[in-house]
Amino acid sequence: MSHTLGIRQAQKQKTRQALLDAALGLLEEQSLSSLGLREVTRAVGVAPTAFYRHFRSTADLGVALVEEALGSLHPMIEDTVSTAGDSDERIVRAVELIARHVGTHPAHVRFIARERHGGVQPVRDAIREQLARFAEEVGHALAEHPEYAGWSEDDLLMLAGLYVDHMLMAASAFLEALDGSEAERERVARVASRQMRLISIGRRHWLG
Repeated sequence: MSHTLGIRQAQKQKTRQALLDAALGLLEEQSLSSLGLREVTRAVGVAPTAFYRHFRSTADLGVALVEEALGSLHPMIEDTVSTAGDSDERIVRAVELIARHVGTHPAHVRFIARERHGGVQPVRDAIREQLARFAEEVGHALAEHPEYAGWSEDDLLMLAGLYVDHMLMAASAFLEALDGSEAERERVARVASRQMRLISIGRRHWLG
């Protein structure tokens, strides 16, 4: 019996992932607010009623895509910020991480960039909550560095939010340059690094 349940659970997970993958592919050319569940189920080859065994609505599916797109990045970003080295070295690592992630998961990045200000409220909320978590985690990681001794929690969170916002802007820029030349991608990396260094210079003179 347990073996049968295990097979059923694996098949259910496989179908759920197929729905997510199909939706992500369809969202390359449209927004979530215009996506119909019949489009998604047709792409997977299952009946429309099967959709509701996995998601309550396309908005619910969108929230799951947000988790898939951003959830795995939390430990990577925290490690990038918390590892040893001066701020310039951490900036270089952060930009490299962004470029690598965009190159590996362009559809996820495009989805987040489009839906961050899109027409589906639960998805906007989910993205905002994930970005707020990033800011909190980066703030906690920064607090471990001696250079931030004496900074208030609010100021650290503000600085972390600036870094997270610029990382998202850099991801969008890398996405636009994805099909361009190597020189264009290098230009994007250079600009992203300079913008983050500008924030870093500003924080050295921050008096609160």
